[in-house]
Amino acid sequence: MRLILRALLVLLPWSLRRRLLTMLYGYELDPTSHIGLAWVFPRHLVMAAHTSIGHLTVCVHLDRVELREHATLGRGNWVTGFPSGTDSPHFRGEPGRRSELILEEHSAMTNRHLIDATSPVLIGRFTTVAGFQSQILTHSIDLVTCRQASAPVSIGAYCFVGTNCVILGGSNLPERSVLGAKSLLNKSFDTPLQLYGGVPARAVKSLPPDAAYFMRVNGFVE
Repeated sequence: MRLILRALLVLLPWSLRRRLLTMLYGYELDPTSHIGLAWVFPRHLVMAAHTSIGHLTVCVHLDRVELREHATLGRGNWVTGFPSGTDSPHFRGEPGRRSELILEEHSAMTNRHLIDATSPVLIGRFTTVAGFQSQILTHSIDLVTCRQASAPVSIGAYCFVGTNCVILGGSNLPERSVLGAKSLLNKSFDTPLQLYGGVPARAVKSLPPDAAYFMRVNGFVE
């Protein structure tokens, strides 16, 4: 019955669907927010003013999805995780873990990306996860302990992530940085204004601090 109800909700006009999602699930959905024909059912959903989730995107098995003002989650994205508080033996050694995706103000994730938010994934303000088919993977098997393990991913403000990248748990991309196309980010960097690239990624060159992309007041790029 739950699946049937959700399928019916997805097909409703957005104005009616928004009201029902608020009533039935307690979601916090600004009147200017919008979800297309998408399967978006985390435990808790917050969509601030002028946010949107595109058609054919899936967001399930998550504690929380939050889009702050003017953030966009595009079409055909697959966002899953492993929610806290289950009876499963997985991740019992991580009692404070939260399965969540947060897109800060004016950030954008384009189309057909895969996000494993078993641990928190933070996309900083005015950041673009661009192109197609990038993967953010926050969990894997710890071979030493032979247990499932997870670690957060953080992408700083005013960053640009190129197409078809892989970002692993425990990674950090500093603010005002670029991750080149097809790169593997598998560690935490802390020097901003760098182009990081390669497999695994390393600092390739410095970027100009006055680049127009790093000074935007509107997330949309013409």
